[in-house]
Amino acid sequence: MARVATTVTRRLSPPDGYLFTRTLRSLLVVRYDPCGKLVDGEFWLAARTPDGPATLCLARDGAELSATGHGPGAGWIVERADAIAGLRDELGDFPAMAAGHPLVARLARTFSGVRFPATGLVFHRLIRAVLEQKVTGIEAHRAYRALVKHFGEPAPGPVELLLPPDPEMVAATPYWVFHPFGVEQKRTQALLRCAVEAARLELCGDSAEATRRLTSIPGIGPWTAAEVVRTAYGDPDAVSVGDYHIPNTVAWALAGEARGTDARMLELLAPYEGHRGRVCELLAAGGIMAPRFGPRMPVRSFARF
Repeated sequence: MARVATTVTRRLSPPDGYLFTRTLRSLLVVRYDPCGKLVDGEFWLAARTPDGPATLCLARDGAELSATGHGPGAGWIVERADAIAGLRDELGDFPAMAAGHPLVARLARTFSGVRFPATGLVFHRLIRAVLEQKVTGIEAHRAYRALVKHFGEPAPGPVELLLPPDPEMVAATPYWVFHPFGVEQKRTQALLRCAVEAARLELCGDSAEATRRLTSIPGIGPWTAAEVVRTAYGDPDAVSVGDYHIPNTVAWALAGEARGTDARMLELLAPYEGHRGRVCELLAAGGIMAPRFGPRMPVRSFARF
């Protein structure tokens, strides 16, 4: 029986000082994302929900937010709208933890209205994370946009967006199709394995289970898993171990050391257990960076290799 497209709306009450744009822009690829947009106080996101395609619109309405869903999955995505907006993210004892370091305390006050979204959607974020492995953001985002457009299906609703790629379609696609997108064989194979496992990944009950399942897939390590669960589950403790920049940033910010290893990063973040990923995100939001001593990673095009 065909699903009937619907429109569903609810109202949400964000906490005082809630930062709408800073909270939600992390869900989109910078500059242009075929699956969503954030403009004029409105956030739009296309998704493949368990109930079918949907598009969510979150909009400022005075002190409240309005959440409107379009399409067969409208009910599902509107029910989860508060989590997507980051309103289920509880700071708990983090302010007390942050007080132990002057820089962290200052950033925690400055960005106290930023919350961790939790989309509940694994595969969409996993596509981005796999494409972001070991390349520059410019390369990864260029590949993501090309991939989404290749598999593009119009999303429901009044704005022109594309649904994230269907994992079954991705899994059935040969490697050579991805090469013109600028994705070499190693990342393509990891993405294809993830597409095969997508249905099981979406059923994971929490961040820990998702991390175990993700890291059991060849080509998916702790970095990729952390990038995914921080968004899909709103996990504030997820640390991107293996990142090119973050260990140096943490070492510089918390200890004045220009370079740091993953082990040193985790040692310095230990006092913030439960919110280690939140500290890393605060440092990024504050523009904190370790000194640079070498050339930047070059932007390449695998499509021309």
